Amino acid sequence: MSVVVAIKPSARKRNAKVGLLVFEEGSEHAFESRAAAERWADSLSAGDGHVWIASAHPADAGDADCYLVSRATNAKLEAAYDKRRRRLRGGDGAEQESLGGRP
Repeated sequence: MSVVVAIKPSARKRNAKVGLLVFEEGSEHAFESRAAAERWADSLSAGDGHVWIASAHPADAGDADCYLVSRATNAKLEAAYDKRRRRLRGGDGAEQESLGGRP
């Protein structure tokens, strides 16, 4: 049984190896099993952005049985947002001041 994996844009954006793979070999790849596809995803994740195999939605009319996906985010920006949110809620003890230095 063959398993077709379609590479989603999130995986291409998060992992440079995946982006190069899509450029050189296309965005759909066939494997002998889901386990083989998951091993492939693990090998792509080594040293780069984490990618994984997700099942395709049953209503998806495409040829893919699974997707190679990731969370296409910038961890530094997310951490900054969380830090700012905690500060605004008073979570880290920092005082909120206006730009003019007045309370």
